[in-house]
Amino acid sequence: MGRIEVVARWVVDGFLTGLHRSPRKGFSVEFAEHRPYQPGDDLRYVDWRIAARADRWVVKQFEEETNLRALLVLDVSPSMVWRGTPTRLTKLAYAERLTAALALLLLRQRDAVGLVCFDERVRNALVPRARMTQWSRLVGVLERMREDEGAGARRSVAGDALLHAARLIRRPGLVVLVSDLLTDVDPVDRALRAIRAAGHDVVALHILDPAERDLTVTGDALFVDPESGDEVPAAVADVRDAYRVTVAEALAEWRTTFARAGGRYEIVMTDAPFGAPLRRAFAARQDTGH
Repeated sequence: MGRIEVVARWVVDGFLTGLHRSPRKGFSVEFAEHRPYQPGDDLRYVDWRIAARADRWVVKQFEEETNLRALLVLDVSPSMVWRGTPTRLTKLAYAERLTAALALLLLRQRDAVGLVCFDERVRNALVPRARMTQWSRLVGVLERMREDEGAGARRSVAGDALLHAARLIRRPGLVVLVSDLLTDVDPVDRALRAIRAAGHDVVALHILDPAERDLTVTGDALFVDPESGDEVPAAVADVRDAYRVTVAEALAEWRTTFARAGGRYEIVMTDAPFGAPLRRAFAARQDTGH
């Protein structure tokens, strides 16, 4: 499956392990406790020693490691198909590899993973599954999305995509938004509140190109918004300071928006190693054992 698969496997095999441990109970590998037998329980899990010794039927419960259901929500809008220099990946190419690596990591933890791709509408939705074959399906979706890059779309509707993703998870789970967040804040804010009210965790991986953050180009330039088509000619020296202030304010607003809703927010630069943002974004989950 090409570079997406190679990079994702390298990231996961290299050093990202132990993302979470679930407190839920089920039938799996580590014994947790006994509970009284109930009609319909699988007889394989009856503790026959206790039944013979105490004439009491109890069932072994084990700590389940396959409980988390995660939806990865990937922005494939036109603004993602951009890079500040030909030597870097586009924001979308970087985000695809990051998404594939996170999916593989979760699946190796025996978690269920799904994918939602969106621009001005939801383009593709893959229901969460915990089988390793799910990763092939997910990477296949990413490949098809690449073939349709920009296909007539203009803007991104991150709020609608987040709500769509949350509806695919029946019980509290994890929703990860991977986007450059060049979209309105209010719809995303409303979606975050609804998702958190349903009990889901939310993480935003805000994809940025270094040139996009600092406006490193020089001379006269024509600035084009890929999602609206608007064009503004300007001398970079005249607008650079105001641009940097505006970007800093926008990043602060997004950070506040996610924090206020009880979500996590991480800026991801496209010149950073793939594993670094995942480690930072999920450090809290790893430390708390969830």
